[in-house]
Amino acid sequence: MNFRTSRLPANIIALGALVLGAAAPVHAQYRQTISNDMSQCRGGEGPAVLVTVAGVKASRGRIRVQSYRATAADWLKKGRWINRMEAPARAGTMTFCVPVPASGSYGIAVRHDLDGDGNTDLTSDGGGMSNNPSINIFNLGKPSYTKTAFPVGSGVKSIHINMRYM
Repeated sequence: MNFRTSRLPANIIALGALVLGAAAPVHAQYRQTISNDMSQCRGGEGPAVLVTVAGVKASRGRIRVQSYRATAADWLKKGRWINRMEAPARAGTMTFCVPVPASGSYGIAVRHDLDGDGNTDLTSDGGGMSNNPSINIFNLGKPSYTKTAFPVGSGVKSIHINMRYM
């Protein structure tokens, strides 16, 4: 066997993996940690969501923004977020550009980890969601995806989220 024929099976396997990877559905993309790249929302090119977060309580801790598909199977389910970004908290208003994989229906969840320890403290941390749904003891802070869903086309969709704290 010469060098060329011994590499042939490896090349075929690599090509097959590339083809299968390219054929993977958009819905296979989960758990992407990305940076807040505002250039992805300039010029109206998308699909992306320009998220304005208002009412950040303090310039300490971290703000986390996560996008989800607006489905019962994905919304706020562990590990089912599409894109996640974190940034140092800045009191007042913060803006994030969240790219989404395709046109469709999405929801955005925002959390302010006030002490930056990575754990949710219901007595001090803040949160908010797309469409600013009411949060109460009956829905345990997790309103239905139907209340937080919004459409995203091929451009940039702007939304406004108001933070809430206990």
